[in-house]
Amino acid sequence: MEQIYSGKTKDVFLLDDGNYLLKFKDDVTGENGVFDPGSNSIGLTIEGIGNKGLRLTTLFFEYLNENGIKTHFIESDFENTTMKVKPASVFGKGLEVICRSKATGSFMRRYGEYATEGMDLNHFVEITLKDDDRLDPPINKEALNVLNILSNDEYEVLVKQTKDLTKLVEKKLAEFDIVLYDIKFEFGRDKKTNEIILIDEISGGNMRAYKDNEILEPMTLGDIVLGLI
Repeated sequence: MEQIYSGKTKDVFLLDDGNYLLKFKDDVTGENGVFDPGSNSIGLTIEGIGNKGLRLTTLFFEYLNENGIKTHFIESDFENTTMKVKPASVFGKGLEVICRSKATGSFMRRYGEYATEGMDLNHFVEITLKDDDRLDPPINKEALNVLNILSNDEYEVLVKQTKDLTKLVEKKLAEFDIVLYDIKFEFGRDKKTNEIILIDEISGGNMRAYKDNEILEPMTLGDIVLGLI
């Protein structure tokens, strides 16, 4: 097993069978010790958040697979905090796809002159480049096409899948009276089929969700959905 990448919240290993192993860490993104899923840096370390993130990701990936959504997920090992996944190639050097159900975070920082906190956004989809040095700049359909990162047809598939995924996540969270404000996904091309599939994770670390009008920290969100509290 060879380590090929060390990320903010996960390490990636190449397995002998050609699949990959993701090792979840106890780090989350944020600023000055405050959790922020939109941040480009590690803000704090929370003991046990890696394992809880893996358990929540497994729950969501299994749920999505049952509902016909294709992902890179194969299996998880909770004891070792790892997830085995299918190989997939990212678009360009990586894209982040954000779906916004309600206005908050960077949306308010950019458009606060026109928006109010918590206003409905009807599953507004934004795409950003994974580029820490440039603070993950937003990119539109035309730029993705002209830079040969994503074709126009692939863009439409990506947007539709993002909205479908978000609606399914919302449905699951609603079972616990949790309201999803926004969520961040990553996609890639399945190296065997070339299909666009969901990759990375779905956990409290890449979404903003509220219960009783209070934002849920990643550990609390995991505890509620996993039935631990």
